[in-house]
Amino acid sequence: MTQTSAPTADTVRRLVRSLLPDGGGTRIAPVAEGGGQCTWFVGTRHVLRIAPDREAARRRWRELRLRDLVRPHVGVAVPVSVAHGEWAPGLTYTLDRLIPGGSAERRDVSAVGEADLAGLLTGVREVPGHQAEALGVPRAAPRSLEALRTAAERAAGRLAAADEFDPARLHRLTPPAVVQLAPQQGAALLVHHGLRGEHLLVDGDGRVRGVLGWTDAVVGDPTEDIAGLALAVGAPAAVRAATLAGYGVRPCLRGLWLARCDTLTRLADRLHRHDSSLPLLRAQLRRSWEAILLERVTEFRDGTDDPL
Repeated sequence: MTQTSAPTADTVRRLVRSLLPDGGGTRIAPVAEGGGQCTWFVGTRHVLRIAPDREAARRRWRELRLRDLVRPHVGVAVPVSVAHGEWAPGLTYTLDRLIPGGSAERRDVSAVGEADLAGLLTGVREVPGHQAEALGVPRAAPRSLEALRTAAERAAGRLAAADEFDPARLHRLTPPAVVQLAPQQGAALLVHHGLRGEHLLVDGDGRVRGVLGWTDAVVGDPTEDIAGLALAVGAPAAVRAATLAGYGVRPCLRGLWLARCDTLTRLADRLHRHDSSLPLLRAQLRRSWEAILLERVTEFRDGTDDPL
């Protein structure tokens, strides 16, 4: 059975005192966005991440090695650990240097920031997949867009009944388009798989300065990262960044429709639960369904000239 434990503020204070010379006087505060009670700000220069169970501990150790692997390839900052170990038997921690910047959920990404995202996508794609797998990064099979569309149709009906979504918008994903947007053979690459807004650190000028959250990385379908960006920064910015990174029409549209189907099913699943995530899910739905010119000018043919 997986061991679970909820670290207390006293646990965190004792750990910080053991790690930092001035730890006794350092202010600590839990990270509210996406961190739960397992991620803490430590003063103004560090972040402490605590694994609450053995599965999380295993993923955190893998993340430490993966961050070292990807850092030379991407053009934005990746967290650097200044200390790591166990805070309880079999349960790990890592003390990382804080990367300046605010969440993309609260700051808009500028045109130059879109170029930063393009560099991120390019860099992740350049990481040798076999090296990532050697670190324990798992393979993930590409998702079926046909299955996602079927689930999204059911979700759209429930959302329409609640006056949350017009299901006619989903008709733009036609059966022929689903076939054309199937995953391409041989495209299994390293995928961050968690490019949510809280994992993208944006400065006051809209530049993307860092990317967090590498624990969910897989070797698989790279369009999942385009989908993540559509949720985080909106469909137009995500497609522009992916295009700058060298992705062609099909991967851009596949990533976009992955995101759109996901937003429908997630919002429908939580709509009547009074879930605190509803505002975020509504924002993600709005972003991913923003219109893009690429959809209006694309006519699928044989796909022989479409890169990536």
